[in-house]
Amino acid sequence: MNKKLAAALSGGAVLMLTLSGCSDDSNKKVDDWAKTFCNTAQPQFKKITDANAAIQAQTRDDSKPADVQKTDSAAFQQISDAYKALGAAVDKAGAPPVKDGATTQQEAVKELNASSVSYANLKKKVDALNAGDQAAFAKGLEDIATELGKISSTGDASLKKLESGDIGKAMQKQPGCQKQTPSAPAPSASGAGAPAASPSGSASPSGAASSSASPKS
Repeated sequence: MNKKLAAALSGGAVLMLTLSGCSDDSNKKVDDWAKTFCNTAQPQFKKITDANAAIQAQTRDDSKPADVQKTDSAAFQQISDAYKALGAAVDKAGAPPVKDGATTQQEAVKELNASSVSYANLKKKVDALNAGDQAAFAKGLEDIATELGKISSTGDASLKKLESGDIGKAMQKQPGCQKQTPSAPAPSASGAGAPAASPSGSASPSGAASSSASPKS
């Protein structure tokens, strides 16, 4: 029932979550900026990874609509809060010491805050679904998954710029900006846990992957 939504969400990995390895380049000012941001941002990346995993855990065919609704609502709220906090983290870190750093910072904060609002709106739409009508609920989830795909495919230019060049190289050296491991997801409605979702290769919060999977009633 929740498979298409989970696919769209897990496809929309968060900024820097796929960064790994080390860079040999050294620029102390840039490194200091990356450390400041990544140390603050790490808990928020973890929250988004855990929210993805929670939704993935409710993709079993026997998951109850009420349980799916509760899980998805909480996950979207958690993601919304995390994006807002990430925007604050970029703002607090200040302009990165690179060309057009102030503009890059301002636009990244704007996009992260916009993503926060978008996920808050998705939470409201999940809350408004009728969990008592399984067919209508499944259709509603499919519509939300489609909207999530649209949200995730726009507005990530500044975020990609933030993770590129010297800034991106500096972030690669910071554990806080590398891929997070999800916590064990809560058991599904049937009492059995499902595999956790993992971020895809997209490195921006809005780069969602499309999926041909459809919700099951």
